[in-house]
Amino acid sequence: MGSNGDERPVRIGNISNTAFSIGGSNNTNTVHNGGGTGDGAPGAAELLEAVRELRAELVRLPRSTERRELDTELDEAAAELEEADEIRPGLPARLRGALERWAPLVETVSAATALGGLLASLGG
Repeated sequence: MGSNGDERPVRIGNISNTAFSIGGSNNTNTVHNGGGTGDGAPGAAELLEAVRELRAELVRLPRSTERRELDTELDEAAAELEEADEIRPGLPARLRGALERWAPLVETVSAATALGGLLASLGG
């Protein structure tokens, strides 16, 4: 729920060379987005690092069912990235969906904003 009691879905769309915020807390990171292909696109190692950073920051949040479910999704994504040399199709969409679904939980977590930027740069 938002700070004023409204529940608002968060959508992560195409973001190009800009600063952006997840949630209403003005937690902003500047992210360079290269369009998802070519040499400038993030690779599996970069995405794995962002997932691990978010997972580490979540430990500071109070324990809850929601946090446990997001932890599970992030752990599964990390395991998949550890086993792959490249990002498998569908993984960015699954991670984007997790950030959208758990936006109220992660809106103040800077690692969520960074991960969102990487996912946006992958497109789709």
